[in-house]
Amino acid sequence: MATLRLEPQLMIGDAWDDYALVDSGHGRKLERFGRYRFIRPEPQAMWSPRESDWEADGEFVPGADEDGGGRWDLSPEVADSWELAWDDVRFRAQCTPFRHLGFFPDMAPVWEWMRGQLAGRPDAQTLNMFGYTGVGTLALSQCGPVTHVDASKKSVAQARDNAALAGMEDKPIRWLVDDAAKFAAREVRRENRYDGIILDPPKFGRGPKNETWRIEEGLAPLIADCRRLLDDNSRFLFLTVYAVRMSSLSLAALLDEAFADAPGVVEHGDLGVREEGDGRVLPTAIFARWRNPA
Repeated sequence: MATLRLEPQLMIGDAWDDYALVDSGHGRKLERFGRYRFIRPEPQAMWSPRESDWEADGEFVPGADEDGGGRWDLSPEVADSWELAWDDVRFRAQCTPFRHLGFFPDMAPVWEWMRGQLAGRPDAQTLNMFGYTGVGTLALSQCGPVTHVDASKKSVAQARDNAALAGMEDKPIRWLVDDAAKFAAREVRRENRYDGIILDPPKFGRGPKNETWRIEEGLAPLIADCRRLLDDNSRFLFLTVYAVRMSSLSLAALLDEAFADAPGVVEHGDLGVREEGDGRVLPTAIFARWRNPA
């Protein structure tokens, strides 16, 4: 039976060559993405910024309603997209209408962690659901074949473009435009298995055939199917959740139930990013994970 660790864990990302959290405070954050610096809203940054004057190439101005919306106020010098790199993975960043830059830099410690879990397992089979623009998929492809699933045709196309940019278009990656829950259920019926699964479900979304996803309703059956795709020789399942009124303890309890008959450990906690210069840690998301070190 998997052991549940109630004490929370922290996975904190530090700056790398093409990304840094420069400063944060007063409900905003200043970040460096390659050659550009941007200001974005950040409700969790309730403290005061370290610097009194932020110089930036653009700022996302949120809309009036709390459900999202807004616009970018950008310098004319900001390109439509530009190249960044993390480790051996190259990809394109761009200012999207959803206030992010086409990838989630706080996931960097997760990419590194997954590679560590698969060490010594050549040709590991992994599954990335809600895979978005594929940076995590390309990180995993170093370890073996990856199945990348996302409901957005545009996101999968961007992921394939990132693979070409990184010189990884020949990696054994299956790029699928599909509803994650339906795909997982079909994989269970096919009796397929994986060495690792990562999933980053949204709070609300729609599938390619207008299927409705609500995390409160869909997450438990999806995790149950993911459990059936893993066995006692599998290495991990990693679940991240953003922008929800939920504790990582609830995610841990869900995994504890699903992996009650499995070896290994269930853990939970916060993702965060540290300000450069050994500054404060800004929390970004909650996570739960099952890992099997055997």
